[in-house]
Amino acid sequence: MGPSRRERRNQLRPLRFLPWANPALMSARVPHPTKYPRPMPSILVLLFAVLLVTALPAQTRTQVVVLGTGTPNPDPERSGPAVAVVVNGTAYLVDAGAGVMRRAAQAARNGIGALFAPRIGILFLTHLHSDHTIGLPDVIHTGWVAGRERPLRLFGPPGTAELARHLTEAWSADIANRTRGLQPHTPEGWRVDARDVVEGVVYRDSQVTVTAFPVPHDGWKVSLGYRVESKDRRVVISGDTRPSDAVVKACAGCDVLIHEVYSSGKFAGLDPKWRRYHADAHTSATQLAALATRARPKLLVLYHQLYWGASDSDLLREVRKTYPGAVVSAKDLGVY
Repeated sequence: MGPSRRERRNQLRPLRFLPWANPALMSARVPHPTKYPRPMPSILVLLFAVLLVTALPAQTRTQVVVLGTGTPNPDPERSGPAVAVVVNGTAYLVDAGAGVMRRAAQAARNGIGALFAPRIGILFLTHLHSDHTIGLPDVIHTGWVAGRERPLRLFGPPGTAELARHLTEAWSADIANRTRGLQPHTPEGWRVDARDVVEGVVYRDSQVTVTAFPVPHDGWKVSLGYRVESKDRRVVISGDTRPSDAVVKACAGCDVLIHEVYSSGKFAGLDPKWRRYHADAHTSATQLAALATRARPKLLVLYHQLYWGASDSDLLREVRKTYPGAVVSAKDLGVY
């Protein structure tokens, strides 16, 4: 015999046995076992939320902090050139101009903890001009005195390792005093692990890949720009350069292009010798507009600005004449 009519009806309508489907069952009082008390619903929800959060992958967050926008010309409002790409609490510093560690301390006070002095441990130099390297002893020794435990990792064009060696010799009396005296110190924080690089991938860890590319600047045999790639952003930093296809290729639709610039409008008023120099070494606002049009960055950031009496508004106006994309003229401590 097959199932009865009532059994068939029950098979087709299983929800009739759920409390919310049957008013009689909803009003019935069913005793609960006393040996195993019911779990608190709020505790179950909390445990589920914790398990869900821990199961999700951590979200990458990349910030670009322009620590210094300056040039060799002393300007009390603009520290020397230095840019930090901060990824998930780690700072990757590009160049070390005058005042770099004070600006980093300001950024840390503003909430970017990766720029606390003892946490700055990786630095890339674009070239060896003094305005880009004069803060290197500051990065080395201020970071050490503040408590950095490991040697500073330093990458730059040929001559970088020699520069680091000479700086260690120059500060040898300071190092001897601090390591042999009563001052608490870390044993390795004053050291520098310096490497000369030319082009290609020069650094990689679980968060970023850093690629160096050559750019033309003022007769240097090797001057570099850098592309820093994280999981969520691609950031390209030109360093000092005249217009270069290498920058266009490195960016190619990057999220942020940080590029040096000088005022096209004020260029004509310079002494002929300086015009010749800057035309060979740097990039005008008009030239940068053409370059950015080809490079297609989501955001163009002007830095290392040579104003010669112009303003940020003037520079932006010069760029925007022929470049329709998003562009800003950076100030020290700007975050992008």
